[in-house]
Amino acid sequence: MVELKRIYWSRHALRLAYSATILWLGFSVLLSLMPDPGRTAAGPNTSSPAEVLRGMFDDVLAAAVVPGLCLLVLGILAAVVVGRDVRRRDPVRRFTRQQRREGMARAAGLCEMEAGFRRRCARPAEHGDHFYPWSKGGSTSLQNFVAACARCNRAKGARIPSPGQQERIERRRREYVAPDGLVGVGERQPLR
Repeated sequence: MVELKRIYWSRHALRLAYSATILWLGFSVLLSLMPDPGRTAAGPNTSSPAEVLRGMFDDVLAAAVVPGLCLLVLGILAAVVVGRDVRRRDPVRRFTRQQRREGMARAAGLCEMEAGFRRRCARPAEHGDHFYPWSKGGSTSLQNFVAACARCNRAKGARIPSPGQQERIERRRREYVAPDGLVGVGERQPLR
């Protein structure tokens, strides 16, 4: 699903921008605290400690203004993105018995998640998991249902799966789902 890829990559870009801005802020502050070769600390006109600290504070403040504003903008943007997820939540969180039965039958009672080396986990499925997390706006539908063992379900948590994981599950499903069956995975609620 193209929308899930867009969401995944936009959130990764937001995290990357936030991390880069934090590094920028840190380096700016460190560089502002480094001694300036143009200024001489020794000499007859030595300053009082208060003047030295005030000068350092002014340098740090000047260096931190732009990265600080960028952090503020990124924080507001992240709050808006996460706030929209709450409005997308499906009113029904639990899968119905019929959905759970059909999903487990589709997976032949085995976990559909990935084990090591991108293989399908061989453990028996115990849980019906939302592939696209319910807390992030994933729908409670058979398309978003993934049979999972307890270990894989806990390991996945409420993280948004990568587009690569989505493609691999769909590819593996083609091997064990009937030709007329649903192989697509992941569905998100529309914005209310």
